[in-house]
Amino acid sequence: MNGAESLVHTLLASGVDTCFSNPGTSEMHFVAALDRVPGMRCVLGLFEGVVTGAADGYARMADKPAATLLHCGPGLANGLANLHNARRANTPVVNCVGDQATYHRALDAPLTSDTEGWARGVSAWVRTASRAAGVGHDAAAAVQAARTSPGQIATLVLPSDTCWDEGGVPVAPLPVPLAPRTPPHVIEEIARVLRRGEPTLLLLGHLALREGALADAHRIAAATGARVLARMSNGRVARGRGRHPIDRVPYPVDAALAKLADLQHVVLVGAPEPVAFFAYPGKPGRMLPDGCVRHVLARPEQDIAAALADLADALDAPKIAAPVFETPQAATGAINPESFARSLSALLPEQAVVVDESITFGRSLFPLTYGAAPHDWLQITGGAIGCGLPLATGAAVAAPGRRVVTLQADGSALYTLQALWTQARERLDVTTVIFSNRKYAILLAELANVGANPGRTALDMMDLGNPDLDWVKISEGMGVPAARAGDMSEFNDLFTQSNRQPGPFLIELAT
Repeated sequence: MNGAESLVHTLLASGVDTCFSNPGTSEMHFVAALDRVPGMRCVLGLFEGVVTGAADGYARMADKPAATLLHCGPGLANGLANLHNARRANTPVVNCVGDQATYHRALDAPLTSDTEGWARGVSAWVRTASRAAGVGHDAAAAVQAARTSPGQIATLVLPSDTCWDEGGVPVAPLPVPLAPRTPPHVIEEIARVLRRGEPTLLLLGHLALREGALADAHRIAAATGARVLARMSNGRVARGRGRHPIDRVPYPVDAALAKLADLQHVVLVGAPEPVAFFAYPGKPGRMLPDGCVRHVLARPEQDIAAALADLADALDAPKIAAPVFETPQAATGAINPESFARSLSALLPEQAVVVDESITFGRSLFPLTYGAAPHDWLQITGGAIGCGLPLATGAAVAAPGRRVVTLQADGSALYTLQALWTQARERLDVTTVIFSNRKYAILLAELANVGANPGRTALDMMDLGNPDLDWVKISEGMGVPAARAGDMSEFNDLFTQSNRQPGPFLIELAT
C-alpha cells in the first residue's frame, strides 16, 4: 500500500467521505488511489475557490468535515479567501495539499512555495508529511484537529513521494475531545445578572443559532426581560415557521449603535463582542455603549447548547412556544427588497437551505422572512466575497433532498461562477437568484461612509456595465438552464417552476 492509499483509507475510517478537488500533477497518486479505494465521493471544482467554498458549505450542513484536494501552494492560495470565510464560520475542513517531492524541493522548481506559511493564516493545524509510513497517522490527526470544537481548518501538505512510496499504513480514527462545559459558578453568576432586570442582551453565535439552543435563549429572554440578537454574520441559523425568530446586529455602524445604545450588560453566547466591520472617520469601532458589562456564558469552543439549557434551568424558565407569523402572499409588481422578501416567504420550499450572499439588496430580507417554511440560512461570514455559489454547491451535496436557494449579488458571483458548472455536473438541486444591478452597490455606500467625494474614475470602478453581463448566457454556458425575470410575477413563476424540478436553475433578477 502506498501513502496515498493509506490517506484515503484513513479519511474514510475517520468519517470523511466527500472530497472537493482541483488536483494537479503532484496529486496524481491521490487521484489514482480514489479508484482503488471505494467510498469517497469526489466533486470536481474548476477553481480552488469553488473547492474550498464548497467544503465550507458541505460541513455547515453535514456537521462533519469534507476534504479538499488542492494543487501545491498556489492552488491553496487560490482557495484562501473561502477558507478565511470557513474559519470565521468555525467550519471543519481537512485540506490535502500536494507539494514537491521531499528530495525535489532543494531544486526550487517553479511551483515550489511556502505552502505551510500560506496555510497558517487560515488553519488551526498545519503539518507536512515526511514519509509514506506516517501519512495515515497525519491524516487521522488532521481529521481530529478539524473536528475539535468549535470546528477548525486542518491543512496536511503531502510531498508527492510520500504519496507514491510504498509503506503506507491506515490508521483508526483518533478520539475527538468533548467540548468543555461552562462551569456552574459562571451559570449562576450570569443568572444573578439576568434576575436584576437591567437592560441586557443575549448575543448569540455559532451553535447557539440551532433550533434547540434558540428555543432555550428565548426561554431565558421571556423569563428575564432580556433581549436576544444574533451576531452580524453567522454560519448557519435555524429559521422559519415553528422556530424562534432572531434578528441580527445591523451592519451599518449608526444603526448598530442605536440598537445597542441602552444596554447595561451583554451576555456572549458563542459570539464575540460586536464591532464595526470597518473603521470609519469619527465613528467608534466598538458597538457596545460605554459602561456596558461583558459576560461570557460560552465561548465558541464550549458546549453552547448545554450552557443555554443550564442557564434556562437555573432561572426556572418555562418552555415557550415559537410565535406564529403569517405567511404573506407572493408579491407582484416591481422588484425591490420588500416585495422579494414577501415572495421568498410565500414560495420557499419546506426544509430549504438558503445561502445568502445578497450583500446590499438582501440586507432587509432576514427580518421579513420569519413566516417562511422551516429552513436553514447560511451567510458569508468573513467578508471575503465569492462564497455564495460554492457554499450552495457544498450544501446541496451534504443535504440531498433539500432544495438550496442561493441569494446572490452579481458582483460577488463573478468571483466563483465556475461553481455553476459543478452544480450542473453533479445535478444538484440549487436555485440561484442573481440580483443583477450591474454595480458594486456596497462600495458606492462605503464611499459615502468614509466621506469620499467620488469622481468619474472612482465611479467607473463600481460599475459592472459597459459591457453588461448576461447571466442567462453565462449560466447556460456552464450547463445550468436560466431565465430572466423583469418583475415579481415573472420571478414567482420561475422560482416555483425551478423548485419543482430536479437539478440546478438560475434566475437573473433585474434590480
